[in-house]
Amino acid sequence: MGTGGGLNAEIYNAEIHVVGVDLSGLQHHNIDLGAIARRIGELGTAVSPSVLEASKAIYEPFHEREPYRDVRLTRDVAYGAHPRHRLDVFEPSDAPEGGPLQQRPVLLFFHGGGFVGGDKNHPGAPYNDNVALYAVRHGLVGVNVTYRLAPEAGWPAGAEDVAAALAWARANIAAHGGDADQLYLMGTSAGAVHVASYLSHPEFHLPGGAGVAGAILASGAYDLTTFDPDRTAVYLGEDRARLAERSSIRGLVDGEVPVLYVLAEFDPPAAERQALQLLNAYWERHGRWPRFLRLPGHNHFTVTLHLNTPDDAFGRQILAFIEPASDHASPP
Repeated sequence: MGTGGGLNAEIYNAEIHVVGVDLSGLQHHNIDLGAIARRIGELGTAVSPSVLEASKAIYEPFHEREPYRDVRLTRDVAYGAHPRHRLDVFEPSDAPEGGPLQQRPVLLFFHGGGFVGGDKNHPGAPYNDNVALYAVRHGLVGVNVTYRLAPEAGWPAGAEDVAAALAWARANIAAHGGDADQLYLMGTSAGAVHVASYLSHPEFHLPGGAGVAGAILASGAYDLTTFDPDRTAVYLGEDRARLAERSSIRGLVDGEVPVLYVLAEFDPPAAERQALQLLNAYWERHGRWPRFLRLPGHNHFTVTLHLNTPDDAFGRQILAFIEPASDHASPP
């Protein structure tokens, strides 16, 4: 992929312009994070089952196992009528039931899976519990959300399910120690597409607006007209004439909800192109960059697989994004 001129050239030197973390040489709890980053780099940029399994194996020894210490975990809460309308809530076990005096910001996580797979948790394995565990270990309430899958549920099921999960949270999260005015969405891969679709299309918003204080989008696709149709047709449909209206890039660029965009160093070229287009569009609209994290030493999968291990490169940026905003009285 060529660099071109203007902003594109700057993006290719992203480490000197955007939030970044140097993992080289870091050691923690006898874990050589630099060596782990090199192992991830050796896996390449492919998004494949073999790379996923190898990525899981790298971090699995460092994860907590259920039952989780000092965590009150409520599994399979229904937020809608479909069997996959389920979510798990992670809160501190010492918080009084029915809602503590001091309520916490809430991180709602939407997993990836290529629109056709994935789940909020995998019994016997630490993923994706690790995302919500990281949240609760750092002063938040964590909520992992499962949504409907293609081909049974095509566009706009993902955005509708994000809205339904948010509506549940606004009505019920106080009983779990969460603050309904501090709801943060986080999605990776297909989950990022669903969160972005919700944010960028007001017809899916809750009454009164988006109803969120911020969002974190990792390795997402934003301009669907330029993304691989073989990967998206099962969800978006075969009519390419409708991809522009179903894209999120314009709504994200023009929207008021704060967003942290994340791209892994070893994300595939298609994800890099999407990030370039998003950053260019944002620059053209605002004359500045959005909040953007290029995460060294990680791939499409380890962006979230590493959360709640001694490698907290991404986690620190999640907290930095949420904590300043948590003083706001209400979301946009």
